[in-house]
Amino acid sequence: MSAYRAKSPAAQAANDDIKPAAAGAEPVYTEPGSPEFRRISLALFLAGYATFSLIYCVQPLLPELARDFAVSPASSSLALSLTTGFLAFAILLAGAVSEAFGRKQLMFASMCGASLLNLIAPLLSDWHAFLVVRALEGLILGGVPAVAMAYLAEEMHPRGLGTTMGIYISGTALGGMSGRVVIGILTDMFGWHLALGAMGALGLLAALGFVILLPASRNFVRRPGFQLSYHIRAWEGHLRHPGLPFVFLIGAFAMGCFVTVYNYAGFRLSAAPYDLSQGQISLIFVVYLCGMVTSSIAGAMSDRIGRGPVLQAGILIAGAGVALTMLSSLWGMIGGIMVLTSGFFVAHSVASGWVGRMAKQSKGHASSLYLLAYYLGSSIMGSVGGWFWSHGGWDAVAAFAGALLIGAAICGTYLWQVARRAEAVA
Repeated sequence: MSAYRAKSPAAQAANDDIKPAAAGAEPVYTEPGSPEFRRISLALFLAGYATFSLIYCVQPLLPELARDFAVSPASSSLALSLTTGFLAFAILLAGAVSEAFGRKQLMFASMCGASLLNLIAPLLSDWHAFLVVRALEGLILGGVPAVAMAYLAEEMHPRGLGTTMGIYISGTALGGMSGRVVIGILTDMFGWHLALGAMGALGLLAALGFVILLPASRNFVRRPGFQLSYHIRAWEGHLRHPGLPFVFLIGAFAMGCFVTVYNYAGFRLSAAPYDLSQGQISLIFVVYLCGMVTSSIAGAMSDRIGRGPVLQAGILIAGAGVALTMLSSLWGMIGGIMVLTSGFFVAHSVASGWVGRMAKQSKGHASSLYLLAYYLGSSIMGSVGGWFWSHGGWDAVAAFAGALLIGAAICGTYLWQVARRAEAVA
């Protein structure tokens, strides 16, 4: 059965969640291949694009920010770490808030608010004011990632969930690439202030496309008010689950590795012997296209052959990429970033989908816990990586990133064993 079609995009946008599912009702899923399946996939692709382009548009600018605001490399990383840190805790609350107010409206408001803040940030000349705006941007953006994962888990048929989750993750990959490549080119041409504002304008356009395309939730059960005890019980139940906490740790370790490499690659490539310009450095991050491809492939493969082997393959590929970055040649660095990106998005796509399958109820709470760990890994590990860069150079950064992937691989091995035992019992 295909999903309900709104009478018009305008009416659909204005009346989101007016037909919530009754408690205990049989879910009516959107089937793979239906027109609604394609609309949902495209809408969530745009949400992923907007979120990640706004978060990571400052990452290639860290050397520029360090120079213009006269701060250290580790301090400049706060422009990203504060965003992801506040995002992590906002996600935890957003999953709960969406239980009362609905999925679509919260995601749309978050995308618009964060885009407007991105237009304000380049107008500021004080470093601390700039950081405050970036922190607020992360706080507002929390309304997108956890809610998007919950929406997909509720609305999509289980046999198509991996595919649509992969498409959503590929949107985050395009956003991450746009936030690094486009802004780098614009910075070389017009300066970082105009470039940062342009990313805010693109975010507003993506938000408009999202609200027009996304159908209203059908399987969502609204819970009026904010019942703290209910949310605490839901989070606690997921943390006591035999497998979910290990998925959360995989998100933290993998994202910590990924962001650490990307944060300090720009500092390495802008220094001798490479001496690359901002635009040249940004072009290297076109390798984000690899993440778009591998996340979609990984989602479909996990539906067919299982999540355990695909997850471990992604972690191993990411580890090979980190090792390649330790080569002294420019091509070794570029190849390493490409391989790391491919492997990371495989692992992230599989782990994201696994959360929705493991959580039998309160899926928004489970998604918010996964993304809390994911972005805390980005925030904490990304800043800690600055200590390794300052004290040991790139080899120390790579060793730190590799250690994080080892932690992810250990958790993945455990989850694979749990899944095998569950299949044997079934």
